[in-house]
Amino acid sequence: MTPPPLIARDLTKQAPHSPRERLAGFVIASRAVDKCRASLAGTLGEYRYDCPLDNMLFSFKGITGAQFKTAVQASTNYDEVGTWLLATGTAKTPAEIKTWSDATEAGSLMKIPEKRSYFIESCSALGLNPQMNSTFDWLEADDRETFRRKSP
Repeated sequence: MTPPPLIARDLTKQAPHSPRERLAGFVIASRAVDKCRASLAGTLGEYRYDCPLDNMLFSFKGITGAQFKTAVQASTNYDEVGTWLLATGTAKTPAEIKTWSDATEAGSLMKIPEKRSYFIESCSALGLNPQMNSTFDWLEADDRETFRRKSP
C-alpha cells in the first residue's frame, strides 16, 4: 500500500496534526512536517515552524530545523520523512524513541518555572486545569478553539 502523499496543509484553515500523532515513533514529527510545509507554501497562519516544540524533537535527534526542512522538501510522503528522521542525527533505538515520546507526550509546561504562568493563563482561557493537563492537551484545545473561532 502506497503511503499518502505529503499535502501542504493550509494552516490558516485547518490545524496541523496533533503533536501526539507519531511518525516513525516520534511525537511532534507529523505536526512539524505540517508546519514546515505550510511555512514553505506561505500558509502557516498563526503557527510557527522551528518553534520550541519542534526543537524538542530536533534536539532529541541532534538535527536542525533547516535540515528537517530540507528533508521535508525532498520527501513525497510522511513515511519518507520518518525514514529520514530515523537515519539522521543522533542514533536512537526504538526503546529510546518510545521512552522520549511517552515522556514528551505526558509533559507539562507547569514543570518549567519560566513558562508556568503563561501555561496557567493559557489553560484557564481554554477551560483546562493546568495542574491536570499536559502541554499536548493544551495544544490540541488551542487548535480546536482557533478553528472554532474562524468557522462561519
